[in-house]
Amino acid sequence: MFRWFKTIYELCGMIKLSHSVLALPFAFMGALLAARGLPSGRTAFYILVAMVSARSAAMAFNRLVDAPFDALNPRTAARSLPGGRVSRRATIIFIVANSLIFMGAAAQLNRLCFALSPLVLAVILGYSLTKRFTWASHLVLGLSLALAPAGGWLAVRGEMGAPGLVLSGAVLFWVAGFDILYAMQDEEFDRRVGLFSLPAWIGGQWARRGAALCHLLAAGGFALTGWLGGLGLAYSGAVVFTVIILLAQHLILPIKNPSRLSPAFFTLNGLVSLGLGVATWISLAS
Repeated sequence: MFRWFKTIYELCGMIKLSHSVLALPFAFMGALLAARGLPSGRTAFYILVAMVSARSAAMAFNRLVDAPFDALNPRTAARSLPGGRVSRRATIIFIVANSLIFMGAAAQLNRLCFALSPLVLAVILGYSLTKRFTWASHLVLGLSLALAPAGGWLAVRGEMGAPGLVLSGAVLFWVAGFDILYAMQDEEFDRRVGLFSLPAWIGGQWARRGAALCHLLAAGGFALTGWLGGLGLAYSGAVVFTVIILLAQHLILPIKNPSRLSPAFFTLNGLVSLGLGVATWISLAS
């Protein structure tokens, strides 16, 4: 029994469950915009289950297929799989279980969500393989998280709307931008082992410019979402706060060593999603 609990603990640590904060607020933001307020408790519950299980499956799959590369990279060699603290069998069971939970939660939302759930799994799991053949893996990861607000909207209305689509586009570029910055840690390693990333392909300086362009598009998308959704001053303030955070990342990165990003990097990006999500709720509640 103790060994079983230890495995679960290692799996939860391996997938960094706390980083769910990056996508979860956007799923609820899509639902809030679609409902023009709070969705029903039942809908909110199954959105939560779907989001956590989908992300858990995707992260575990990423760790599974990247384990050979992680073992070669000094930055990641101590992770649970290459470190031998979690078995491949336990990881596969974890992936399958969470994928089934996700599809079950989608089925409880509506037929369209259930019908699209295999496609969603194909995208969020398939992302982990894209770095082997295209630098556009950053955009695929962005698409994976962009499905969160689209899914939240579909869970409420059963059909897509302009605010949900624009928000999804903004999330896509927001994620792609910070993933490019994150990939700068492994620029030399990716180049050495033949993995594709924007920093490895065009170098750090041009990669930072690409990330800046992505974040500029994201900021515009977040602002347009507020206009299309009829959101108020609280949301406008959150967009300004988002721009400041994104700008700070780009100003600080050349000063700091990009090969070792601080944990604050994730905290700041988590504040973006939380800030915009809470501001949407406040705007629609007032």
